[in-house]
Amino acid sequence: MTAEMTPRERVMATLNLQEPDRVPVDLSQAVGDGITITAYQNLIRYLGLPDRRIRVLAKLSQTARVDEDVLERFRVDFRRIDIGGPDNWKDQPVGADGYRDEWGVVRRRPQGGFYYDIVSTPLAQDDSMAGLDRFPWPDPEDPGRYRGMRERARQLHQETEYAVVLVINCAFFLRCAELRGWENFYMDLAANPDYATALMDRYLGIRLRMAERALEEVGENIDIVMVSSDDLGMIDRTLVSPDMYRRLIKPLQKKTFDFFKARTPAKRYFHCDGAIYPLIEDFIEIGVEALNPIQVSAAGMGDTRRLKAEFGDRLAFWGAIDTRHVLPHGTPEDVRSEVRQRIADLGPGGGYVVCSVHNIQPEVPPQNVAAMFDSAYELGRYPLPG
Repeated sequence: MTAEMTPRERVMATLNLQEPDRVPVDLSQAVGDGITITAYQNLIRYLGLPDRRIRVLAKLSQTARVDEDVLERFRVDFRRIDIGGPDNWKDQPVGADGYRDEWGVVRRRPQGGFYYDIVSTPLAQDDSMAGLDRFPWPDPEDPGRYRGMRERARQLHQETEYAVVLVINCAFFLRCAELRGWENFYMDLAANPDYATALMDRYLGIRLRMAERALEEVGENIDIVMVSSDDLGMIDRTLVSPDMYRRLIKPLQKKTFDFFKARTPAKRYFHCDGAIYPLIEDFIEIGVEALNPIQVSAAGMGDTRRLKAEFGDRLAFWGAIDTRHVLPHGTPEDVRSEVRQRIADLGPGGGYVVCSVHNIQPEVPPQNVAAMFDSAYELGRYPLPG
């Protein structure tokens, strides 16, 4: 039996592709690993914990900021640090339930809906290079973004034993689609690639400057950096062809991961949904060390034993507990079986963190959430069953 490790020791062994004492678990401490507000409210009641005001983590995805008592109940091994909001911008109300963000994108939540849909994009009518120069880009130097990060990082790393995740998120592909509108941006990639590349590079430059400032604040007090959440897959295929990805998107992603590799020893985490099997080798090549969410319901991603055999000596897997069928529609025993399978497939030799495939949705029964974490704690101890 492996001696009991601290959470940080457990996580770092795992991400170094070594077997820890048990498989680490995560809930809402990176990106693509969270829980929606409704599901969280249900979970609080199910656990018999005191009522509290639910804090919003992300308005767009309607996820909750998970409280310390819940993290402790489920033995979550990570704690997060976020870049803050700017002092010189507050989201502007638009209509009954809409808002304009600092990039100029307008979103609205339909009546009875859970999420915000894009209704207006600031660059929809302008695909010129001059338009990029005229655009009112957000200020990456705004001090509000970085206030308190230094103290939070120091406190977490020096006064706790958790693995500390810096959530920066330099995603640019999906964000530029939001600036131009999805149809426009896909047409840009095909018919006006110079403009599409210039737009992505301009956006990325601002994000990397924010990242540089954040890294200056946290210093060596982080263990993992959440680099990007650029989804590149649908349920049955990639969003763009692998060839287009390699010509237009991969070079900028490599620039991003090289940026972090040069500035911090923290492990590099990448969130990318969907049927991305054809791109995993590319991700490893550009420097991805931990891949989330391992969407097992997507084409090419369900055979987690195969993923481990092909990539597990070079890549850690983070996620893989199915949110399409098992968590919302299964029983707690179904969830337990799912956890057992993914640990058996992805856990040997280390390199696996248990969490849900993307955010836990409103319809997921709270007993299934508890079953996921409790099963991981029970079944994830090394040495794993043969």
